[in-house]
Amino acid sequence: MTDKLTVSVLGTGIMGAAMARNIARAGHTVRAWNRTRDKAEPLTADGVEIAGNPAEAVADADVVLTMLHDGPAALDVMRQAAPALRPGTAWMQSTTAGIEAVEELARFAREHGLVFYDAPVLGTRQPAEAGQLLVLAAGPVDGRDTVTPVFAAVGARTVWTGEDGAGAGATRLKLVANSWVLAATSATGEVLALAGALGVDPRQFFDAIAGGPLDMGYLRAKADLILNERLTPASFAVTTAEKDARLIVEAGRRNGVRLDVAAAGAERLRRAAAQGHGEEDMAAAYFASFGEDPEPGGAAPGA
Repeated sequence: MTDKLTVSVLGTGIMGAAMARNIARAGHTVRAWNRTRDKAEPLTADGVEIAGNPAEAVADADVVLTMLHDGPAALDVMRQAAPALRPGTAWMQSTTAGIEAVEELARFAREHGLVFYDAPVLGTRQPAEAGQLLVLAAGPVDGRDTVTPVFAAVGARTVWTGEDGAGAGATRLKLVANSWVLAATSATGEVLALAGALGVDPRQFFDAIAGGPLDMGYLRAKADLILNERLTPASFAVTTAEKDARLIVEAGRRNGVRLDVAAAGAERLRRAAAQGHGEEDMAAAYFASFGEDPEPGGAAPGA
């Protein structure tokens, strides 16, 4: 195992930037790339080198970490990086890409001799910045010594789901976990909307469930963002949450399961984005309870 690794981070949004910082703080050499370079530049203060293109970023890397919007974006960026990829390089694929997309990414890895790890993470902005993410991982035992230091830099714990990254075992678990997170987020928004409509002080609701089995920290945290208008900066943006919700619905459909709650949640997120809340925290799905219903691709009234 190499004590100091060279790690390429492709994608420096909310999660990717935090991961790049923590990898650099752990003593590794980090070279990052982002489609919008200005968003990556602040990382230079943490000793991260900013590359001009994906190929430059992955040159001589021991580990490539992708944290992009979706599977097609990850594949496109890796195709751009392909001329500089070295066979045997470990690829930590952390984009929430969906099962079929992960299988396609794994095929790309085989074609280029990369050691593929399906490695999505659970957590939002705060745990990402603190290096306290939960890493869900699947990939070969041979080579884990290379990626383990990177997992340790970004996460508090790693859960291995198997040895075949192409089987998307980690992504399957991520979709299951996210289905619960998104359902709880939608329910939080609807509870507050209904309380307001019925003239119920939300504090009465929280007092009624306090300390019981219906109480949960996540409910209170998301409600606080809404009630105190702290939806920016987002921990997990509405547009990204909608993408994940649709991946969950599709995964269920392909496997014979109808996920009505996830489908409704995706639609609420779509409406909130159309109303102008796309870059706010996913708790902003709350606003889908009000106003007109913008058509898909349309703008909110008065936007």
